Amino acid sequence: MGSSGFGLPTGAAGDSAGSLAHADLVGRLAREIYRQGQAASAPLAPELPAPQGPQGLESLPQAPGQPLLPGTIIGTPLVPSGALPSGLGARNVGGPSIGLPGLTGPSAANPFGATPAPAGAGFLDTATIPSVHPLADSLSARRSLPEFFVPTVPEVAAFLPGGQDLHRTIARDHPRANAFAHAIAPSLVPADPSKRGGDVAQANFQRTGRLPGEPVHSAQPGGNAASASGDYYFLSDSSPTQSRRVSRPHASPRAEPSRHGGPAPRVTAHGSSPVAAPFDVERVRKDFPALHQRVNGHPLVWLDNAATTHKPQSVIDATSEFYARHNSNIHRAAHTLAARSTDLFEGGREKVRRFLNAPSKDDIVFLRGTTEAINLVANAYGRANIGPGDEIIVSQIEHHANIVPWQLLTQATGATLRVIPVDDRGEIIFEQFAALLSGRTKIVSVTHVANALGTINPVREIIALSHAYGVPVLVDAAQSSPHIPLDVQALDADFLVFSGHKVFGPTGIGALYGKKHLLEAMPPWQGGGHMIEDVTFAKTVYKGAPEKFEAGTPDIAGAVGLGAALDYLEGVGLPGIAAYEHDLLDYAQAGLADVKGLRLIGTARQKASVMSFVIDGHENEAVAHHLDARGIAVRSGHHCALPALRRFGVDQSVRASLAFYNTRADVDAFLKALHSLPRR
Repeated sequence: MGSSGFGLPTGAAGDSAGSLAHADLVGRLAREIYRQGQAASAPLAPELPAPQGPQGLESLPQAPGQPLLPGTIIGTPLVPSGALPSGLGARNVGGPSIGLPGLTGPSAANPFGATPAPAGAGFLDTATIPSVHPLADSLSARRSLPEFFVPTVPEVAAFLPGGQDLHRTIARDHPRANAFAHAIAPSLVPADPSKRGGDVAQANFQRTGRLPGEPVHSAQPGGNAASASGDYYFLSDSSPTQSRRVSRPHASPRAEPSRHGGPAPRVTAHGSSPVAAPFDVERVRKDFPALHQRVNGHPLVWLDNAATTHKPQSVIDATSEFYARHNSNIHRAAHTLAARSTDLFEGGREKVRRFLNAPSKDDIVFLRGTTEAINLVANAYGRANIGPGDEIIVSQIEHHANIVPWQLLTQATGATLRVIPVDDRGEIIFEQFAALLSGRTKIVSVTHVANALGTINPVREIIALSHAYGVPVLVDAAQSSPHIPLDVQALDADFLVFSGHKVFGPTGIGALYGKKHLLEAMPPWQGGGHMIEDVTFAKTVYKGAPEKFEAGTPDIAGAVGLGAALDYLEGVGLPGIAAYEHDLLDYAQAGLADVKGLRLIGTARQKASVMSFVIDGHENEAVAHHLDARGIAVRSGHHCALPALRRFGVDQSVRASLAFYNTRADVDAFLKALHSLPRR
């Protein structure tokens, strides 16, 4: 039997005892939740007392400077439009059904049981895991989950049953969902939530300038709250869910990039973070002409990379050469320039396929960027597959581009938007995600790296758990694509989107990856030229994917430039880039800890190169202007992520974001400028 990287079965039954047990577990759990798991979101029975939990948001205290929250009720789910089909088993998106033939789900006579796994599959005694929604608890129907709008003030946590200690509440109310989530991602979900603990990440940062680097679920009384800095999971040879305590000095690898000639000095790994490719930041900087200018009398220090990146000379040359020598519309011509232009455009598509390790270049759709790609999926896939009573899941730390399209879809279809909350570090609460999944969930859409916080979400585990419920997943890789190697086949992502200008390519170009069977089943979103096989006034016949989603003349030069940018990244090497940026982020955050009154927004244990902060007594825009006067470019504002920032009691922040062409000298100039802020 084939299996995913996390033990979830993905193929037909085989002879492995462990695989059989996994198949049994997944099948039983999915059937349990399909048939029994609706209790938590069923309409309230008339004879029950009115629920005391959800309350009007207008009655909650607000953080200083925040706008008033809308007067809506949180946590009240919609009632499905019809009964759910019975006997549903777990489904693997795009593959055969998973589970074992002959298994039976829970019934009225046996509400908590099912056909046991074969005797040889003595892997896990699932009978010891309690039901998701114990039928004996008559009040379970009163419990509710967060709706789309999640306020940010700490007091609002009281609306959840059990108050502030969210994991304890979830584990109590949804013990089987918690157990399943722990089986999928043990480092993200503690098996035993009985011990109370506190989040010590912010205190560690203020004291040491470093964030904890491995899963630490609580600080026990009398224990040492400090955590050693860890490593990015995507740089480690071990499983991303394993915990490590490795004291690691700052790495500072300097060597020739592999794309340049000549011998490369030996570079060794520091701690458990391997430097996978030689890297010389000074040599890289020479390839970016925009970095070599003065702004307001100072050398430019570009720390606004999460908004857009600068372009290497090779990208500028490729785009210019296209317009100078090859400019033509593509496909529909027999002349030489059209052939050249078509080859360059389709060559760019192949380079995107290689960058993502997609199975075929026909799985790659060119669009204007991440925003348009998500809108395409929401309209083409969403309108064909989502209806009244269905649910869409996003996280609390999404960019607006991964919130608004789904809101528009819910308004058009009567579906409901569900939100995975995050803890005080800015990490999604994985067991809460497990509790949100149900038979009504039709798609999960999550960011890989949060643009406002830098949090790296555990997308591999999110996908694995979603697929156990037969739910497809869209990954927003706009912020991860310039920092983290991507492999859509290893992730088993159903959709993945990113933007060219975030990966050192042109603006106005981006790409959508979609699994072949999903793209083939989706109707076109926009109509026009190029996407048709035949047109009459009675009927239009469309081309297949990707052409049916690329109506009109595309951004041909943009696709050429994007291909050149991906060539450049491949030449430098994303593993080496990730290792270098990891060190630079550690160095910068250590310096920020010494800035008086600075509060870091987002202290996740796995972060990409984003530092979002506020400083007591200083307006964010004033801080940004102060830095700009010294040639340092950062971003101030809401970063198109208002729900994420409001989770931490602010509407805006200052955001400094790093790229592989930044240096410690850039960071030193940035820190020096912050220390020179006028004292209040």
